[in-house]
Amino acid sequence: MPSASAVSDSHRLVPPGLCRDSDFRSLWLGQTVSQLGEHAGLVVLPLIAVLTLDAGAGWLGALRAVGQAPILLLSLFAGAWVDRWRTRTVMVLADLGRALALGGAAVAGLLGALGLPALLVVAFAVGALSVFFDVAYQASLVRLVKRDQLVRGNSALEGSRSAAQIGGPALGGALVSLLSAPVAAASSALFFALSFLSIRRIRRHESIPERSERPPRVWRRIHEGLRFVVGNASLRAVGLASAAFQFSFAAMMTVYLLFLTRELHLTGTAVGLALAATGPGALLGSLLAARLPNRFGYGAVLVSAAALGDGVMLCVPALHGPSAVTIPALVAVNFVFGTFGQLVNVTVMAVRQAVTPDGMQGRAAATITFAGMGLTPLGSLLGGALAQEWELRTSLLVTAAGMMLSPVLIALSPLARLGRALPAPQVAPLAAARPEADDLGLCDTGAARAATDNSSAPQ
Repeated sequence: MPSASAVSDSHRLVPPGLCRDSDFRSLWLGQTVSQLGEHAGLVVLPLIAVLTLDAGAGWLGALRAVGQAPILLLSLFAGAWVDRWRTRTVMVLADLGRALALGGAAVAGLLGALGLPALLVVAFAVGALSVFFDVAYQASLVRLVKRDQLVRGNSALEGSRSAAQIGGPALGGALVSLLSAPVAAASSALFFALSFLSIRRIRRHESIPERSERPPRVWRRIHEGLRFVVGNASLRAVGLASAAFQFSFAAMMTVYLLFLTRELHLTGTAVGLALAATGPGALLGSLLAARLPNRFGYGAVLVSAAALGDGVMLCVPALHGPSAVTIPALVAVNFVFGTFGQLVNVTVMAVRQAVTPDGMQGRAAATITFAGMGLTPLGSLLGGALAQEWELRTSLLVTAAGMMLSPVLIALSPLARLGRALPAPQVAPLAAARPEADDLGLCDTGAARAATDNSSAPQ
């Protein structure tokens, strides 16, 4: 299908009906600035540790692991809990908590008390609240839009997350490099405060499950989700590929930050610029995800995009020379990585929505998030250990090579055989037998409203 300009494509991401929806606009704006604060914080805290507090590889690995640990510890419970409350309430409380945590870090810095232990506490608090916010905003989209708007609404939110990847790392790196650590921490707090103000404006009544006198135990609902994902070959493949990627990516990023600052001798601003190139790439990937699967098939897109996106990181350990050479090369690598990584993310999301019935949407998404993102703390610790024991180039090459296991798993799975049409949902006997358990619609964008509209698979 012929494509128009990038500006025209970006307007097509969101249907006119969503553009006129004030509640969706409030969600979209709040999610955008929240993601901007989150991505700035992901760079600010490690760079404060490395550049200001002179943290070694072990401390940096521990800091990243502590910030990611809530994904492993809380994601399944967050899914069970969030869906029983108004998502607007969860989001504003998460924003407020993150603003206070980073604001506390700024105050500690001004008082001269900002050390590595304090950074660990802040990283864990922000990570825990981010788990609840991410679950809630994706569940909120399901409750705000119709089935035929889900993929386009998804693309809009993913596109804004891509925009946040552009501004967040660059802003965070510049603030740490040019200003003080307290100001850098306060910058992320400001974005969370703005998100809080925007999301508070959502007024639409949410349809949440009625609370029964004896609600099903959370462990039973979690167990049903685990059984459903393990029993579905496509979802099982998504979970395994996600686990392999996230584990290796977390290890690679820990070494990557050390490699950029200590091997290539880049400043915080240069690091932020290089990482920010992932953002425009991800924005392009969101646009491509609306077209390529329908043209070439979902399986072909998943395998090729995963191989290209992960494989390009193997080029980084080969970089040498002055910053005038390495920075443009890093920008190009991160742009390619962002493009194909986002193409995989959006395509997998569509497949996951299509094969999962309404009553299992939340639990399936929570299980896959748990399987994938839950391994990131271990990956970060491994990256720190490798950086301590091995030379940085060798460690970076090994961890980047580990990311290639993900496209291999996709290629060997039923996902690789998917055509241009999405598969039909698989029946979930446990959920059908116990309707009261069909109330979990967490971090996926095709949940409760999807099946009720009974329309075709998202385009």
